[in-house]
Amino acid sequence: MKKAKFLNRIILIAFISSVFVACKSDDDTADVNRTQFGIFKVLNDNKTVEMNGDIGSNTLTNFNDMVAQFPNIDRINMISVPGSLDDDTNLQVSLRVHQLGIATHLANNGLIASGGVDFFLAGVTRTQGTNTMIGVHSWSDGVNEATDFPEGHANHLPYINYYTSVGFSQADAEAFYYFTINAAPASGIHYMTESEISQYNILTP
Repeated sequence: MKKAKFLNRIILIAFISSVFVACKSDDDTADVNRTQFGIFKVLNDNKTVEMNGDIGSNTLTNFNDMVAQFPNIDRINMISVPGSLDDDTNLQVSLRVHQLGIATHLANNGLIASGGVDFFLAGVTRTQGTNTMIGVHSWSDGVNEATDFPEGHANHLPYINYYTSVGFSQADAEAFYYFTINAAPASGIHYMTESEISQYNILTP
């Protein structure tokens, strides 16, 4: 009787082990064939990415995982990127996009706002489709808004320095930054006009 129970336990353990190995194998296969990385989705050509959603604390990790698996990515089509939940991560991943020589494109009927605009500006070339919206506003640290600090204050520098790091001149970086924080409060949004998009060099020639 004890021997039978022992054999049954061996059979059960062997069954569980085989299921575990099978599941692990399935997971490994899924990783190899993975095309969705958070808010990024790699399209069939393995070079173009669709981006849809808020930029968060995991976005940099997801982006790095994606380019490790798909090193030939050269274009990000932004569908709806209404903002960032983590400004530090947003500036880091955006700078990485620029360093890798990736283009950004705002898709037809697409929307970018706040941190999504900062990400868009990382593109080595920046284009847009039809019926698009580009929204900007002031930032807030939960207590103060950007406009509470005078021009030239250290709190403005991370954004201005970011704009210069992705190709803007110092003058253009400052002009665009101060435009954004005065265009609307943190609780609001200002959608840029065509003349403003041209004035602040949002698109590349």
